[in-house]
Amino acid sequence: MRIPKRLLVLGAAGALAARRALKAPYDLSGKAVLITGGSRGLGLALAQEFLNRGARVTLMARTEADLKRAQARLNAGDRVSTVTGNVAVPEDAARAVQATVQAHGRLDVLVNNAGIIQLGPVANATEEDFRTAMEVNAFGPLRLIRAALPHLRGGGRVLIVSSLGGKVAIPHLTPYVMSKFASAGLGQALRAELAPEGVSVTTVLPGLMRTGSPMHAPVKGQYTKEYALFANLAASPLLSLDAHEAARRIVNALVRGDVEAMIGGPALLLRTAQALAPQLTADLLRLGHRALPGPGSSDGMVEGRAVESALTRANPIKRGAEEEFNQRGSHGAGTDLN
Repeated sequence: MRIPKRLLVLGAAGALAARRALKAPYDLSGKAVLITGGSRGLGLALAQEFLNRGARVTLMARTEADLKRAQARLNAGDRVSTVTGNVAVPEDAARAVQATVQAHGRLDVLVNNAGIIQLGPVANATEEDFRTAMEVNAFGPLRLIRAALPHLRGGGRVLIVSSLGGKVAIPHLTPYVMSKFASAGLGQALRAELAPEGVSVTTVLPGLMRTGSPMHAPVKGQYTKEYALFANLAASPLLSLDAHEAARRIVNALVRGDVEAMIGGPALLLRTAQALAPQLTADLLRLGHRALPGPGSSDGMVEGRAVESALTRANPIKRGAEEEFNQRGSHGAGTDLN
């Protein structure tokens, strides 16, 4: 008797689902976690979530002062260590791994969270903008994973924080989108290739989150308009997700061992629309682009907080997130923005 292919596919899918349901969740108690971009924003929220689940964390960021403030906010004693470094520098990646092992005696989980996002039309973007985004958002995780792999074999886990922009191309974020598509592809490829070594890779794709990070974003084009639009959308309760809730969902995905996870309802809706109706979604994004500010007169770049209007600066939700997640007074230049 010949079994229809559809039944074979459904049977295989059911078996995989059952296997996943029966698999014990990854226990974070006592585990050592290295978080890049850990001094503020989503990285800081992730650190708190890992601590709540019994883990020990090492925060990596570029500026010692930011790290000290983050460590004081977490207030977890020797369960939190810090290391200064830039994910775009290969030597810093290796040093961060060594510092984690030295502080906690091991490395079990690598969280690739550091990121950079540049705002503005592609007409004002330079090739250097694209290279910078790729170095931080795509090559950064690759460097850290390679450096950490000897310690992760036999049960370790890797988390890559990509973005909704890694699945759906959002206008005026072109360098970011290019790099996040690359990071999502890296996560998919490494999921298969590292499995035989006992390393599980999870890629998460968040939408907008209330982390307070837009103030550090490099802006091009019509600076004030570009920044005001992005900053207010990122602070909207209807469109953005509370950073603590985002961190909880992200860590849940890691603990379950998900391949990929969309984080946030609007992100899931847009990704689903793009998958089911790519032409319609592309047409809608094209129409949305018409409502965005046009190119600026130069390719110069400024930091978001330098072009805040009084109205944007006074947004209470935005200000609250900036205060809570260590954004105000911190080092800028656009990285560690997730």
